[in-house]
Amino acid sequence: MKQRLVLALTAALLLAPLSAQAGEKTVILAVHHADCILCAPIVKTTLERVPGVKNVKVFQPDDMADVEARVTFDDGSTNPAALIAATTKAGYPSEVQH
Repeated sequence: MKQRLVLALTAALLLAPLSAQAGEKTVILAVHHADCILCAPIVKTTLERVPGVKNVKVFQPDDMADVEARVTFDDGSTNPAALIAATTKAGYPSEVQH
Protein backbone atom coordinates (compact mmCIF):
# COMPACT_ATOMS: atom_id res chain seq x y z
CA MET A 1 0.00 0.00 0.00
CA LYS A 2 2.77 2.42 0.94
CA GLN A 3 4.64 1.52 -2.21
CA ARG A 4 1.64 2.44 -4.37
CA LEU A 5 1.22 5.73 -2.54
CA VAL A 6 4.89 6.60 -3.08
CA LEU A 7 4.61 5.70 -6.76
CA ALA A 8 1.46 7.80 -7.15
CA LEU A 9 3.04 10.82 -5.47
CA THR A 10 6.19 10.48 -7.56
CA ALA A 11 4.14 10.29 -10.75
CA ALA A 12 2.09 13.32 -9.72
CA LEU A 13 5.22 15.37 -9.12
CA LEU A 14 6.75 14.36 -12.42
CA LEU A 15 3.58 15.07 -14.35
CA ALA A 16 2.72 18.34 -12.60
CA PRO A 17 2.24 21.25 -15.02
CA LEU A 18 5.21 23.53 -15.46
CA SER A 19 3.25 26.49 -14.15
CA ALA A 20 2.98 24.74 -10.80
CA GLN A 21 6.76 24.48 -10.75
CA ALA A 22 7.30 28.10 -11.77
CA GLY A 23 9.56 30.40 -9.81
CA GLU A 24 10.63 33.98 -9.50
CA LYS A 25 12.86 35.46 -12.16
CA THR A 26 14.42 38.88 -12.51
CA VAL A 27 15.09 40.73 -15.73
CA ILE A 28 16.52 44.17 -16.47
CA LEU A 29 14.82 46.12 -19.23
CA ALA A 30 16.34 49.05 -21.10
CA VAL A 31 13.34 51.35 -21.53
CA HIS A 32 13.58 53.90 -24.33
CA HIS A 33 11.95 57.33 -24.73
CA ALA A 34 11.75 57.62 -20.94
CA ASP A 35 14.14 60.49 -20.30
CA CYS A 36 11.87 62.98 -18.51
CA ILE A 37 11.17 63.20 -14.79
CA LEU A 38 7.63 61.84 -15.17
CA CYS A 39 8.56 58.86 -17.34
CA ALA A 40 10.13 56.61 -14.68
CA PRO A 41 7.01 56.56 -12.44
CA ILE A 42 4.83 55.81 -15.49
CA VAL A 43 7.10 52.92 -16.50
CA LYS A 44 7.08 51.59 -12.93
CA THR A 45 3.29 51.70 -12.65
CA THR A 46 2.87 50.13 -16.09
CA LEU A 47 5.09 47.19 -15.17
CA GLU A 48 3.50 46.74 -11.72
CA ARG A 49 0.12 46.25 -13.41
CA VAL A 50 1.29 43.22 -15.40
CA PRO A 51 -0.14 40.10 -13.69
CA GLY A 52 2.65 38.08 -12.07
CA VAL A 53 5.00 41.02 -11.45
CA LYS A 54 6.27 40.97 -7.86
CA ASN A 55 8.62 43.96 -7.71
CA VAL A 56 9.77 46.81 -9.97
CA LYS A 57 12.69 49.16 -9.44
CA VAL A 58 13.24 51.86 -12.04
CA PHE A 59 16.43 53.89 -12.18
CA GLN A 60 18.11 56.33 -14.51
CA PRO A 61 21.86 55.77 -14.88
CA ASP A 62 22.45 59.44 -15.72
CA ASP A 63 20.30 62.52 -16.27
CA MET A 64 20.17 62.22 -20.06
CA ALA A 65 19.72 58.46 -20.41
CA ASP A 66 16.64 56.34 -20.81
CA VAL A 67 15.62 54.36 -17.74
CA GLU A 68 16.36 50.82 -16.71
CA ALA A 69 13.79 48.67 -14.94
CA ARG A 70 14.65 45.70 -12.75
CA VAL A 71 11.55 43.52 -12.71
CA THR A 72 11.00 40.47 -10.52
CA PHE A 73 8.15 38.29 -11.73
CA ASP A 74 6.56 34.86 -11.45
CA ASP A 75 7.58 33.08 -14.65
CA GLY A 76 4.46 30.93 -14.45
CA SER A 77 2.29 34.03 -14.83
CA THR A 78 4.26 36.30 -17.15
CA ASN A 79 7.44 36.57 -19.19
CA PRO A 80 9.82 39.21 -20.56
CA ALA A 81 7.83 39.49 -23.82
CA ALA A 82 4.72 40.52 -21.85
CA LEU A 83 6.75 43.11 -19.91
CA ILE A 84 8.14 44.54 -23.16
CA ALA A 85 4.65 44.62 -24.66
CA ALA A 86 3.32 46.54 -21.65
CA THR A 87 5.98 49.26 -21.77
CA THR A 88 5.74 49.53 -25.55
CA LYS A 89 1.96 49.93 -25.37
CA ALA A 90 2.49 52.75 -22.86
CA GLY A 91 4.80 54.50 -25.35
CA TYR A 92 8.11 53.29 -23.97
CA PRO A 93 9.63 50.55 -26.13
CA SER A 94 11.99 48.33 -24.18
CA GLU A 95 14.33 45.41 -24.56
CA VAL A 96 16.01 42.93 -22.26
CA GLN A 97 19.51 44.00 -21.29
CA HIS A 98 22.15 41.32 -21.65
